[in-house]
Amino acid sequence: MHLVSSAAKHDCMKRTPLYVLLPIAVSVLSFLSLSAQVINRSNSANPNIDYARLARIDTLINNYVKNDWIKGVVTLVVKDNQLVQYKGYGFADAATQKLMTADAMFRIMSQTKAITSIGIMILYEQGKFLLDQPVGNFIPEFRNQVVLDKFNPADTTYTTVPAKRNITIRDLLTHTSGIDYAAIGTSTMKAIYARAGIPSGLGFFDADLLTQMKKLGKLPLAFQPGEKFQYGLNTDLLGCLIEVISGQTLDEFFRKNIFEPLGMKDTYFNVPASKANRLARVYTEDSLKQIIPWSHTFRNIDPDYPTMNKRYFSGGAGLSSTAFDYAIFLQMLLNGGLYNGKRILSPRTVEMITSNQLDFHINGSNDFGLGFEIVTEKGANLGPKNKGSFSWGGYYGTTYWADPKAKLVCLIMTQHTPNSHGDLAQKFTAMVYSSLKN
Repeated sequence: MHLVSSAAKHDCMKRTPLYVLLPIAVSVLSFLSLSAQVINRSNSANPNIDYARLARIDTLINNYVKNDWIKGVVTLVVKDNQLVQYKGYGFADAATQKLMTADAMFRIMSQTKAITSIGIMILYEQGKFLLDQPVGNFIPEFRNQVVLDKFNPADTTYTTVPAKRNITIRDLLTHTSGIDYAAIGTSTMKAIYARAGIPSGLGFFDADLLTQMKKLGKLPLAFQPGEKFQYGLNTDLLGCLIEVISGQTLDEFFRKNIFEPLGMKDTYFNVPASKANRLARVYTEDSLKQIIPWSHTFRNIDPDYPTMNKRYFSGGAGLSSTAFDYAIFLQMLLNGGLYNGKRILSPRTVEMITSNQLDFHINGSNDFGLGFEIVTEKGANLGPKNKGSFSWGGYYGTTYWADPKAKLVCLIMTQHTPNSHGDLAQKFTAMVYSSLKN
């Protein structure tokens, strides 16, 4: 064997030209940078986590399952781009005793809204529109809108006054357009939308998205644009705008511009048959608050909708996904729009999205950005999430948040609503922060 002395090695390196060493150094730095962008799934310990405290989550959720307060749960915690907790608890299907696995698929309902919001901002960065541009520029039925004045509940007739201005794309992103929700909104607007046959987006609809949104454009707004926050079909309309502007279906646009670049392999409008067995069962409660399966007709939402062949892609509620897939999406935002070397948005656009857009608070103390609730200083004083954390959730009991200061991505996912023990999510949140060493 030929041995080279340390001195010889040192001498060799001294003689190595800089133009040879520089590309190697750049390559190493690029590799390290790329590694830092993706969620690290290794089992190595994160020095910033107290794992004994983090394990309290197991005791908490297992007690909820044991007491039959919840059938099944998946939780996920990413700290510093590292997966530190990712577990399934209880049952995906209690009747068959099928265990809940971490990779179970959930109907994420309104968590779809965040993805649609990012989708429309991709087109914004391509120069396809400006945020304060009227929606009517793209769908003429939203020009010259009117606002509800008086409503007669006896026959659902109403009078209107002219809107003071056109609704804009920014109004849709901030839920300040005056558009309400079909099926789950205010009683007055539910009645008006029901009479016109406007879908809620929750479940399966054999309809054409653009046709339904054109009908929505002819109906009155609940209030003058920009006047207040009202959760509604704004994001379904944003999904329709993505289709109109891009010339693609929302399903295709998401797949090509978000899911495939990020490696989100388990997020779908139409869940393929090969993955259908991973869908967790949906539950609700009876009059005695006992957990029962969600029937095919309850609240007019068939829980089998993820496997039905849909063409009405609801940007507000249509997707199914896993905790890990959604964590990738959130980590991309924490990374300033970049994940695994794929840039989805620029850092400045992400900063806009996660900055307050309103002159008033929502939910008592928090702000709202372009598609996300944002924790204010007051909100941070009332709970463990840091100021600037952004979040939302889904109708069936899925919740997420991302905390830029703590470098956290967290999800707790169930398929259970209404839920008499919905405080589980808040307790999970408290336990996550109690496990942080800094």
